[in-house]
Amino acid sequence: MKLFGTDGIRAEANVYPMTGEVALKVGRALVYTLLHQTSSWDRKYGKGDSRLKSNSKHRVRVVIGKDTRRSGYMIETALAAGVCSMGGEAILLGPLPTPGVAFVTQSMRADAGVMLSASHNPFMDNGIKIFGADGFKAPDEIEQAIENHLMDSKIMDAACPKGADIGRAYRIEEAHGRYIVFLKSTFPNEYNLDGIKLALDCANGAAYKSAPLAFEELGAEVLARAVSPNGININADCGALHPEALAKLTVSSGAQLGIALDGDADRVILIDEKGAVVDGDVVIGLCALELKHHGKLNKNRIVTTPMSNVGLELSLREHGIEMIRAGVGDRFVVEEMRKQGLNLGGEQSGHIIFLDHSTTGDGALAALKVLEIMQRTGQPLSELKKQIKLLPQTLINLKVKERKPLDTLPQFQKAVQDAESKLKGRGRVFNRYSGTEPKVRILVEGENADQVKQLAEQMAVALSADLSLEQRE
Repeated sequence: MKLFGTDGIRAEANVYPMTGEVALKVGRALVYTLLHQTSSWDRKYGKGDSRLKSNSKHRVRVVIGKDTRRSGYMIETALAAGVCSMGGEAILLGPLPTPGVAFVTQSMRADAGVMLSASHNPFMDNGIKIFGADGFKAPDEIEQAIENHLMDSKIMDAACPKGADIGRAYRIEEAHGRYIVFLKSTFPNEYNLDGIKLALDCANGAAYKSAPLAFEELGAEVLARAVSPNGININADCGALHPEALAKLTVSSGAQLGIALDGDADRVILIDEKGAVVDGDVVIGLCALELKHHGKLNKNRIVTTPMSNVGLELSLREHGIEMIRAGVGDRFVVEEMRKQGLNLGGEQSGHIIFLDHSTTGDGALAALKVLEIMQRTGQPLSELKKQIKLLPQTLINLKVKERKPLDTLPQFQKAVQDAESKLKGRGRVFNRYSGTEPKVRILVEGENADQVKQLAEQMAVALSADLSLEQRE
């Protein structure tokens, strides 16, 4: 059975494959892979790390972070046991955003990093994401090697060290402090947030401690909500997927900006001072224009995905900026950015990647970049966002029990063809299965909002007739 999906391993906790037994095997297989396939980590980019093969006394070091899910204790302990049983050292960070884990992995010169999180999923789920020594997510061939090794009991049993060669685990208590220092370093010294009021929603997740402190230390007055995790309230009616309460708080408090993070804080949704939701497409667009203004947008290109609004592409084209679409998922965006030597990319969902600063999406960093634009221009977000003219778009998520190929569903395909005919080339339809959840995503875009919504609804009804649907979002 294939364990790794588009963003590591992700499933309901304590149900295969997200069990303590599998986590232990992942820890063991990760160390084994590091010892035997080190040169593969960055083969695509010519940055292979030869430390392990050149130094037989080197003990593999693996950084492990997590979000605030109850199951994190179980998975963390099992993974660390696997690392130690293979002779490695497990460095436990506790709750820390995904970008923080990537940063600490790189800054500590560790051999790999692991983030335990199911991102925006409900608390029942959990996941395992693996980073290389350079802070980038492990490529497919490394994930496949780890999976192959953990399935091979002969390799795993034969490689077990004994005596003093068994590894150890230890905890770093101030990991969030290191990440806060990094965040502040990305904000220009000529600016500060004195006199700025921010409404901040941390989704009761990994950033509940680091995000409020980072903004406060830059001078902002922070009104924080969803910063009391109890193991089961992560993403529950809060955070980037549920910004409604934050929008009300932003307006009622007179805050200049609302910032909604998700469970592992690698994505952000913003709220302008009038209470309007501002998604990742607008944030990407504003940051692209800002980088070009300063002559720092590499090759005047950015990378997004097929989910991004055509309006973003058209708005940027007016300023001489080309938009390239990679596959859906931030890892594919990053891969395309690295391949082309670009420094800005992201997703409509709020994953924004600034490769000049970070190796993965970072919600707090993206918010700081927007605050930087607001500081330089003296304009509120409600005015700045007018530079990015998005087309009306409707996205419907349908939960499914089975993943039949969409092109084999007759009623659904008829509805798709009908929608494309009515859009007459002045809009688009994009449908796909989620890579991390049992859902189908139906996206329709066009010039007329009512028509777009109607066509999406018709496709949803047709899909319901072709598949066994559990629920709709």
